[in-house]
Amino acid sequence: MALRVLHTADWHIGQTLNGWSRAFEHEQFFKQLAELAREHEVDALVMAGDVFDNQNPSADSTRQFYEAIAALQDQTPHFTSVITAGNHDPAGRLEAPGVLMDRVGAHVVGTVHRTGEGLDLDQHLVPLRTADGTIHAHVLAIPFPRAADLPRVSEEGEPEGSVIVRAVRALYQDAVSQARARIGDDPLIVTGHLHVWGAEESEGAERRILVGGEHAIPHSVFDENVAYVALGHLHKPQRVGRDTIRYSGSPFPMSVTEQPYHHSVTLLEIDHGGLAYRQIPLERPVAFHRLGRGEGLSLDALPAALDELALENMVPLDQRPFVHVDLKPQVSGSGLRVEVDRLLENYPVRGAGISIVSPVKEGPEITEAAALVRLSDLEPEDLFKTAFASVHGEEPDAAHLELFHRAAAEIE
Repeated sequence: MALRVLHTADWHIGQTLNGWSRAFEHEQFFKQLAELAREHEVDALVMAGDVFDNQNPSADSTRQFYEAIAALQDQTPHFTSVITAGNHDPAGRLEAPGVLMDRVGAHVVGTVHRTGEGLDLDQHLVPLRTADGTIHAHVLAIPFPRAADLPRVSEEGEPEGSVIVRAVRALYQDAVSQARARIGDDPLIVTGHLHVWGAEESEGAERRILVGGEHAIPHSVFDENVAYVALGHLHKPQRVGRDTIRYSGSPFPMSVTEQPYHHSVTLLEIDHGGLAYRQIPLERPVAFHRLGRGEGLSLDALPAALDELALENMVPLDQRPFVHVDLKPQVSGSGLRVEVDRLLENYPVRGAGISIVSPVKEGPEITEAAALVRLSDLEPEDLFKTAFASVHGEEPDAAHLELFHRAAAEIE
């Protein structure tokens, strides 16, 4: 009998987009998750961090999380859920109901736990069983490594990385070594919530998170003898380094950058012949449109672009499509953002923000060094105007400029 495991991550329960709630989308995703678990006769779930979107989740967000875990357990009594904290999660609060969660087959790891001998394997090593009670694999559940979680390492350099990289490597090497001493050569799934070199991140959706100013770690941190590395943090489903090191990605777009992604969960199947995996696509609960991608739209062209979407009018507010608009640089008396919002009010959509498309200038390639020189030649006011227009979609007025000059004077 093969063991089947679903790998998922980056749920971000409680997230809002441009002020709009994503609760309906999370509700639909959790229904899909339960249906997939039933359809594929799944034995376990591995959730690799960022259960919640912030450190203080609301009561509604917390209830939605518990209901999702309970639904998985209700349909399959032997089901095991392994959940680790990400950088967005309140690690202590996530672990707090641990005794109750254990009783419904959910094992939650928020921080790194140690004993005098090293990692506390009773907290971090979780057996995965099939319906007949046979243990087919284990999960080594490692959450997002905060500063206090990392072991002390030598300050001396080595070819691959800083002190932080070496500390993360030591954390995983020690953890895998201890796990192997207990389980031998049985299949081992390792979790991680961090950025691995070479993986593609989603601009505006993911923080650069490692402590000490370090941004990412090499995939060689993960022992080649582990069966699978279940990663979280980056929202695009992808492999990195080797086929068995994978990000499952977020369940639906958390930002406009993720609008073109094909969201999915990863289904693992482990038997005596080894490990196989495949991506299972997720249905998008709410449509997400990006208008004017590339060259951008003028305000006058926006109504026609919205008409082309052929939107249904009788749609509840929380199910209306998101629309992000890319605009050409242009002048607006009341401001581009205000004008876009006014136009969107006439359609059954929810505004997901706007971007101003900068014209691409032809000419010789600009090197990084040359760009730095040109940046240093700019006046602070010019930089402020550019940044303000990028964020707000309009030029700063006299009041904004006055506040800027006051702040600049205080710094001087």
